[in-house]
Amino acid sequence: MLSFFRNVLKSKIGAGIGLAVLVLITLAFVGGDLTGMNDSGGISPGKSVATVGKDNVDENGLALAAKSALTRVQQQDPTMTMKSLIAQGGLEQVLDELIDRTATAFFGKKIGVVAGDRLIDSEIARIPAFQGVDGKFDQSTFRQLLAQQGLSEKSLREDIAQGLIAQQLMLPAQFGTTMSTFAAKRYAALLDENRAGSVVALPSQLFFPAGQPSDADLQAFYKSHTGAFVRPERRVIRYAAFGEAAVKEVAAPTDAEIAKQYQADKALYAAQDNRKITQLIVPTEAAAKAVAAEVAGGKTLEAAAQAKGLSAAKLEFFSKDQLSGQFSPAVADAVFAAPVGKLAAPQKSALGWHLIRVEEEQKKPERALASVKDEIAAKLTEAKKRAAFTDLLAKIEDEFSNGASLVEVAKSLGATVETTAPIVADGQVYGKPGETAPALLQPVLKTAFGMDQEKPQSAQVGGQPATPGAPVTPPSYIVYDVTQITASAPAPFKEIVNDVKAAWALDKGGAAAKAAAIQIQAQLRQGKTVEQAVAATGKKLPVEQVSMSRATLTAALRSGRQVPPPVSLMFHMAKGTVKVQSAGQDRGWFVVFLKDVVPGKVESPQLVEGTQRELGGQLGQAYTDALGKAIRKEVGVTKHDKAIAAVRDQLAGAASAE
Repeated sequence: MLSFFRNVLKSKIGAGIGLAVLVLITLAFVGGDLTGMNDSGGISPGKSVATVGKDNVDENGLALAAKSALTRVQQQDPTMTMKSLIAQGGLEQVLDELIDRTATAFFGKKIGVVAGDRLIDSEIARIPAFQGVDGKFDQSTFRQLLAQQGLSEKSLREDIAQGLIAQQLMLPAQFGTTMSTFAAKRYAALLDENRAGSVVALPSQLFFPAGQPSDADLQAFYKSHTGAFVRPERRVIRYAAFGEAAVKEVAAPTDAEIAKQYQADKALYAAQDNRKITQLIVPTEAAAKAVAAEVAGGKTLEAAAQAKGLSAAKLEFFSKDQLSGQFSPAVADAVFAAPVGKLAAPQKSALGWHLIRVEEEQKKPERALASVKDEIAAKLTEAKKRAAFTDLLAKIEDEFSNGASLVEVAKSLGATVETTAPIVADGQVYGKPGETAPALLQPVLKTAFGMDQEKPQSAQVGGQPATPGAPVTPPSYIVYDVTQITASAPAPFKEIVNDVKAAWALDKGGAAAKAAAIQIQAQLRQGKTVEQAVAATGKKLPVEQVSMSRATLTAALRSGRQVPPPVSLMFHMAKGTVKVQSAGQDRGWFVVFLKDVVPGKVESPQLVEGTQRELGGQLGQAYTDALGKAIRKEVGVTKHDKAIAAVRDQLAGAASAE
């Protein structure tokens, strides 16, 4: 579940870069409805969770980084909670990244690597959160956001400086690395090697305990595995859909309104005389005459242009005034004097000499008010409906602000109130696999899971209001609120006894399967055959002979096909070795025995060169990782377990109230 989280924090240019600009990451989410990032929930601002050289990583910094990391993970998994993140090691990983960043910056300053004020200023100016409506850095926005987040300009500048120093140290270590031809050939041979071996499967179900667990056994298992029985937060959403039909009849346009609109749109109803053209522009009169002569001789304008390395452009309809304003009056006169399908006489403008062929002419007579009265009336009626609907939306917001309930507003709209079953943050109906919240609610789910109970809102959720004569579209607006919130918490033992019993059996079976797998591994290492080792367990276990080339494995992975973990493991083992692998989630274990490895033949120089390039990049990453570890060792790092535990408990909600 945390693979995305790890990828987000994983640095591609060495330790210390992954969270190099923590404050910037946090501020980037300010525009995305993230609030309270500066709220440490009671954590002391000055306590240190780690000493790095002569610098410190404090509790507030760790809490802020953890909240920012959770927000990023939730972009992929909306159901992720801070408690789950901490349970899966997320807080420790965030702390390690903060330590790496601090260590790299401390070491950089120690050896004279600095980030100047101008460079820091330029980085600040590039942060979107600090930019005004014109896209440029805005000082007032900058000050306001820092105040909202409880941050000082000094801490922001120090944070950016740390990231810049880390980049200066780490980037040079990565670039320019190359792998030797000899090593590249050895690795290239791996690309087409073939591996063969045996896989023994040990399903947990085959090792379930024979007897039934006592109530005390189940209670003890439940207490020690409470995290496995946590139910996600659920919310019941109430909503009512409506559209422009909620607007009552609007007054018909008067003759005066129609006449006024006719005058405002007079250009639409005036007589029109337009030409659609194809045009070629050349620099001199001589060139224009030469092209005109070729067209007169039977060539097309396009062919004549292509022969000179040019191209003729097809343009849309122009009026005479438009052509005159865009090019010149002479060009416009020539075009409107030429018949359709013919080339107009070459004329000059500021762009050069124009050769224009008239493709079509479009002539429309003037339309009098009497002939377009109904058209204008329909347009005005639609505009009045839209204005009335806009007023209605504003009225709804006012009513909610004044304490009106969703039911009251829905009744005034003539809309039916619907209520969902309990749903979780990703839209799934709780306890009903495959069932989701109505599509109408999908756009507002994120907001709904941040709302207070019975605080109704309105929102546009898609579709367009119906227009006269058009098919009726689905409602495009809803009013909605949250009527019930069930917090994320472990399920009560009495409600899930059967689930606990099944989990207990799976846990015990998994442990027994692991012990049997280790026993098989030991016997294979002693020289026993696979058949003998399996027979010694007293169980009838499935054994599969596997043979696959690395090329086949790579093709399967690239195409998105799932490769069984034991098969993948075979390509990370030495010949003649035996490894034990978990099937995951207590489902069982595998014993993988690699019997033979047949290297591929390397005959293509291009393959070797490509391998060198690829391995060179990985070698650069290894250099930066090694440099990061060396820096951390050089400056010295001490973690303060009690302070870390305080942050962990506070974020997970385990700290006692004071």
